[in-house]
Amino acid sequence: MPDLNPVSGLAPGNTAAPTPTPGPLTIPASSALGALVIDDSRAMRSILKRIMVEVGFTVAEAGNGQEALDVMSAGFIPSICLIDWNMPVMDGLEFVTLVRSQPQWRGVTLMMVTTESEHGQIVRALAAGAHEYVIKPFTPDAILDKLSLLGLLPAEASV
Repeated sequence: MPDLNPVSGLAPGNTAAPTPTPGPLTIPASSALGALVIDDSRAMRSILKRIMVEVGFTVAEAGNGQEALDVMSAGFIPSICLIDWNMPVMDGLEFVTLVRSQPQWRGVTLMMVTTESEHGQIVRALAAGAHEYVIKPFTPDAILDKLSLLGLLPAEASV
């Protein structure tokens, strides 16, 4: 077996990068403008992340409420969470209820972004502790309008 380069871990003459091993949960650096996008749809997370990054937020993503709790427990405490209702493992309403039960997270703004459009569902989410509610499909301006209403839209961002 040839000697391996101690820095790259590769055999002499091999320039291919080693296959990365999965690491621990990736948490963005702390930011005054942090957002946590929680949705089981990768496409929806991507859309919401793009909107939030464009106005200056550092964004973490989670595919369900439990993953979101894991992100927050690991140290990323966002200014706002954008939360889908219908997700596996832990749904959005359960996430809102659990976040509101934790004193260290009571300052986090919670915004539901979901297809649930019945008046009763909206009332349940707001009663559980959500601050705002956006019904899918939405436009980027609808999200920006809600951020502005909540006082979370950076001054340099336009509505």
